[in-house]
Amino acid sequence: MSDAEADDKKRRYSPEKRREMILDSAAELVAQNGTTDLSLDTIAQRAGVSKTLMYRYFRNLLELLRELLEREYRYLRGKQLAAAESARTYEDLVRGVTRAYLIYIEDRGLIVERLQTYPSMSEYHNPTDFDREPSVAYFSIVTAELYDLPMDIATALTEISFGLPASAGEYLIRSGASRQSVEDLTVAMILGSIAGVRENLLGKNREIKPPSELVNLPHFPKRQERR
Repeated sequence: MSDAEADDKKRRYSPEKRREMILDSAAELVAQNGTTDLSLDTIAQRAGVSKTLMYRYFRNLLELLRELLEREYRYLRGKQLAAAESARTYEDLVRGVTRAYLIYIEDRGLIVERLQTYPSMSEYHNPTDFDREPSVAYFSIVTAELYDLPMDIATALTEISFGLPASAGEYLIRSGASRQSVEDLTVAMILGSIAGVRENLLGKNREIKPPSELVNLPHFPKRQERR
């Protein structure tokens, strides 16, 4: 019996607890170094278990990373949903969801983004499993109603704006800027883009009626031409 296995027996962790500890160790490594040199061996070493024991929990690295991604998504979506439920205004909604994401990034790093780029991960990852589609639908409905926008425009705006917090999170990590300033900028960009679309895209292209159809105009006699 290896030292790691003997130590594991002494501690007598439940299978559920041990599984979480392995996933925690994998998350730490992904946050620190990405997935390029990641292996079951490196994760086992960080978790303090043998590779043999690792295979009792995960058949391969891809399976482990898939479960880790699902866990991270569930945690993040839970935080964002709680923020959405407590929102009272549209700005509260945008700010709360953005803040939840940035706090997650500040605490956990770019784990989700790095896991998404792991080879073959896209074959296993379906965004609807993590409530993305319901989230888009909710934001689209609220945006369409509050800003008097067609549903297709509101949906497009929502889909595009969903990418802004991810960019903001990456900038937060890279720049060392304060989370509050990054949050303020991101919220301003999202709100400003919606207002800008409503004013510029729709307002400028809508057909208008001539004055004669809307108001009573005074009669102006024709000007006499000079001879």
